[in-house]
Amino acid sequence: MSEPEVLPNGRIVRYGYRERLMHWVSAVSYVYLLLTGLAFWTPWLFWLAVVLGGATISRELHPWVGVVFFVAVLWMWATWGSQMRSTELDREWWRALPHYIRNEDDDMPPEGRFNGGQKMLFWAFLWCGLALLLSGFVLWEPHWFPWSLRFLRFAAVLVHAVAFLVTVALFIVHVYMGTAVERGAFASMTRGDVSPAWARRHHRAWYDQVEGDSAAER
Repeated sequence: MSEPEVLPNGRIVRYGYRERLMHWVSAVSYVYLLLTGLAFWTPWLFWLAVVLGGATISRELHPWVGVVFFVAVLWMWATWGSQMRSTELDREWWRALPHYIRNEDDDMPPEGRFNGGQKMLFWAFLWCGLALLLSGFVLWEPHWFPWSLRFLRFAAVLVHAVAFLVTVALFIVHVYMGTAVERGAFASMTRGDVSPAWARRHHRAWYDQVEGDSAAER
């Protein structure tokens, strides 16, 4: 992303069009994988596959949508990876986590464009996405692996299940934080901009940087 832009109405561009596109590609593909994965997981949820077009279609599309999801995750890594490195601000944020959970924003240290929790979510989804891709490939094309390598098949089943459950937990936390805790975050990923008050409250260090750059340009 280029330097943050302050719009004529005073609102601040938080996510550019391409950032929002890659986020929603990953989000929609993940939700599809989540629902079809649950349908495969237990007979109690098989009706999800029926709703999504039937068992055959779900079985055929699931691995291909998995590839789309991982490509979107790689796209995010190429776009945001350099911004996801841990900093001293992030370590301060983790130490103040109880205040964050209780929405005590005045007691939180300044946060950059992404806080420590968002960075952890990013890396966890990246590594879990890789684990799902590799294990999913073994499950998708088991005939490529001879019976002498059956341990890979067994490991793939375990790794795929564990990585799936981890991403489900991360997904729930991500949705909750983006809608209930940082209210306005969801809108920023649809509209692209935020108010100065929102930026100052939730990402003060980033807001100060944007204001400083804007003042320098003037």
